[in-house]
Amino acid sequence: TGKTYAYTKTMFALHQHLGLAKFIVAVPRVAIKAGAVAFLKSDAAREHFKLDFDSKEIKVYEVQSQKKGKAKKERIPQAILEFCRADIHINPNIIHVLVINAGMINSPTLDKPFDTPLFDKFYKPFDAIANTQPVLIIDEPHLFKTDNKTFANVRRFLPQFTLRYGATFDNAYENLMYQLNAVDAFNQDLVKGIVAHVETFADGENTSLKLVILDSEATFELTQNGTKNKHKLKAKDSLASIHGEMQALEIDAFNTTKLVLSNGLELRLGDSINPYSYSDTLQNKMIQQTIVKHFEVERALLTQNPRIKPLTLFFIDNIASYRDESGEMRIFFEQSVKAHIEFLLTKETDAVYKKHLEAALADIAKCHGGYFAKDNKDSDEAIEQEAKEILHDKEWLLSIDNPRRFIFSKWTLREGWDNPNIFQICKLRSSGSETSKLQEVGRGLRLPVNEYMNRDKLTSHDLHYYVDFTEADFVEKLVNEINEKSGADFNVVKLEQALIEAVLKGYGEFNDSNALLKRLVADEIINFAHEFEKGGFEKLKALFPLAFDAQLKGGKIKQGGNDKAKATIRAGKYDELKQLWETINQKVVLEYQFEHEQNFETLFESYLTTHKEAFVKSGSLTQSQRLVVEQDRVTYRNLQSVDEAILPIKMMGYQAFLQALAKDCGLSIYTLHTVFAKLQKSGQLDINPYMSMVTIRHIKLGFNDYLMQQVFVQFKVNYHKTSKKIHPTAFTKADGSVYAEIDSANVGVYADKDTPSDNYMFNNIFYDSEIELNNIKSSIAEVMVYSKIPKNSIRIPLVGGGTYSPDFAYVVKTNDGQTELNLVVEAKDKKEIGLAVDENKKIDHAAQFFKQMNGSLKVSFKRQLHKQIAIDLIKEALTEAN
Repeated sequence: TGKTYAYTKTMFALHQHLGLAKFIVAVPRVAIKAGAVAFLKSDAAREHFKLDFDSKEIKVYEVQSQKKGKAKKERIPQAILEFCRADIHINPNIIHVLVINAGMINSPTLDKPFDTPLFDKFYKPFDAIANTQPVLIIDEPHLFKTDNKTFANVRRFLPQFTLRYGATFDNAYENLMYQLNAVDAFNQDLVKGIVAHVETFADGENTSLKLVILDSEATFELTQNGTKNKHKLKAKDSLASIHGEMQALEIDAFNTTKLVLSNGLELRLGDSINPYSYSDTLQNKMIQQTIVKHFEVERALLTQNPRIKPLTLFFIDNIASYRDESGEMRIFFEQSVKAHIEFLLTKETDAVYKKHLEAALADIAKCHGGYFAKDNKDSDEAIEQEAKEILHDKEWLLSIDNPRRFIFSKWTLREGWDNPNIFQICKLRSSGSETSKLQEVGRGLRLPVNEYMNRDKLTSHDLHYYVDFTEADFVEKLVNEINEKSGADFNVVKLEQALIEAVLKGYGEFNDSNALLKRLVADEIINFAHEFEKGGFEKLKALFPLAFDAQLKGGKIKQGGNDKAKATIRAGKYDELKQLWETINQKVVLEYQFEHEQNFETLFESYLTTHKEAFVKSGSLTQSQRLVVEQDRVTYRNLQSVDEAILPIKMMGYQAFLQALAKDCGLSIYTLHTVFAKLQKSGQLDINPYMSMVTIRHIKLGFNDYLMQQVFVQFKVNYHKTSKKIHPTAFTKADGSVYAEIDSANVGVYADKDTPSDNYMFNNIFYDSEIELNNIKSSIAEVMVYSKIPKNSIRIPLVGGGTYSPDFAYVVKTNDGQTELNLVVEAKDKKEIGLAVDENKKIDHAAQFFKQMNGSLKVSFKRQLHKQIAIDLIKEALTEAN
């Protein structure tokens, strides 16, 4: 986080307070040196530090490699001469800074004796520099190992003391003065937030191409949906012959150890790539999405005061497709930018920004530029200017008068280069290599500067990072890396191996990780992807506190030994609840009530018609995730969008598509075909380009949600018993006998030390919310027995799939001891207006279920909202029953 700024300010402060005026900044590479020199010499930095440090200024001396001249006498490099000769007393407001890279430090130049000495006594540059008694600043200390030649040479400067500034120390700290970890940087708003956009591509999930043999030919093994086939290719052969998504990708060359593709990607034996990551559809979607977001961000930043110019960085691996005038990527990119600007101009109302867009439209080519390593050998003047501007002229690149918005590079800019106004990074066609995710996003994490080159710390900004489905775990890896580097504890989003091992170590009841995972899935603590369900992490902490090697926070369950926390059932209380409990635990199925199949067909047609905009020829589905800091730990949240689009990639035949969709949606093949044919004929929707498993999953989820919205309005439901068998249940064994205790996590993750009233089902109190705690602590004389209903124990089927379970059960007696009321309660600690549509629909399902289950035993059902108390619900239910 701004090492250059930090050590520059350090130099000003040391000069102001201690009078130190000569500093050496040692950097590992020439590229980093260029960035440091550019910052130290910049007008913005000069003006910034003048304000804080009484008009003091820095004078920079850059040591560069020596060019052989014709002079007979060799002299010490000019920068070193000027630095050493500078008299700090002539102008006490000047701070003298010598900037040198590791290559020069180790070069013969600094150690050899020159013909013309300094001050008639220092023939070697090392001796001349040491005479100045400098303060040494080392940038990136992990590249200056204390046991290597470079550090030994650095010591020859004889500095008064050495300050090391780095993002990586490899734990080799000496006299650590200050540490800013990654979590702190995010938490203190010292960097941009991160929003990751992952292009998911379900049909490519089970596809891979592996390099298995390298001899006279290269042998690849293509795996597709479990089927493996081998293909042999020679140099210059196209990989499109193996898979159609790898168009224009050829074998450039290979030997017995590695193979190089035409895009520069190197593969070694055993390496795999995913053909779909080379899909033009996928790449084009990512390019267009990035363009749209860029202009959205740009408009917001250029219509504020002061203005900020955002930049977008594309990492690519096919240089020709961008550099060549006829390159497919370049043409598609410019066409997309042009089309989008034309669209934006039709609705833009801000006159100044509209003029800015019109200027861009007048010359689309100037909106973008690139820098690649081979550009150093390119004689093209325009390319040379692009590279110079991107690498060295940061202020002009950030000028609003400069139309360049988009930068393309082939990984070259990932180290030693950053720009504070990078707001987006789009990583096209992943290299597949395991690199530091934090380092990748680091190119754009700096807080931006405004048009006056002042850092904007008042507004929260985001870096948008785009990757394809081959890096679906990008966010997870980034989160883990940030937390690991910050010393944070377990991942609160996903169950990882470290926590699994901690649980197994602390609790010997599980034979292996599979047994543990089965238990956690069954308890709905995690899903099958090992992601924590809502509240799942807290439940895990409550069940296995020993795994966390610390006491839980106040209100959580604390225990020792290998025993899990239990809620003990009071003897005799189940007998009083038994009749109600067996009634509400009946096994049922849900029936959709339609007078005719035509009604269901109409609903499906209505769903497709109202959601047809989701069928956009876009290439993939996008999952967006934002990094957040919670309790000194970085985690992430999934961002949902109403704009999610369906893939237009056809992966199935029509019959197979209909069969799979019919199975998943519970619709007949005839109904599906009738609706699709009707919509195609009317021109509203042609399903043919979209026949894939992604589309089936999208329709299934969307139609189920649509049915949930329409239930009890467009149609009704019925519940039918499927079995007379009741037991086992959450309270009872298979023979109907009651358990002595159950796991506490099934009735609540929080514990209260008070003793519940005598008519409560359990001896102790566990709860999930304040309204539940109040219910448990309420002592109502007429209540014979009441109980918290264990989680997910009463599975009431819902429209569209899923089940629902209420919270409390009450049995109320009359004065003569007879049962007067059987009541089931759903407790929502929310106001009426705060209930979501799906919550209300679930409650409606429960009401219908209990209404239909009434036989010899009548069961009332009530919902309890914020501030409502149990006794009022009971009074209301009694009045209705009578």
